[in-house]
Amino acid sequence: MPNLKFSYLYRDSSNYKNYGYVIIAAPANKTLEEIEGIIKAKLIDEQWFYTNEWQVPDLFFDCFNPNTDPKWHEFESIEFTDQEINCWIPIV
Repeated sequence: MPNLKFSYLYRDSSNYKNYGYVIIAAPANKTLEEIEGIIKAKLIDEQWFYTNEWQVPDLFFDCFNPNTDPKWHEFESIEFTDQEINCWIPIV
């Protein structure tokens, strides 16, 4: 069974972006569309999340300013991949 590439990004207050991804286990017997729906239902407004709650690496810039920069990250996409799992996000 293929795994999932969970792509996300961090956007600072100046709109600079830092992109990243993790490889997670795909739930059995679910289509990509079903999995994306499950993920979006767990996000803030189907888009944002805090990395500590999802247990993924943060993508903050070295010059992160906690007074002006947001602390959330944005979900970008998922896709099937044959890459090995490197993160354990419980999707379902």
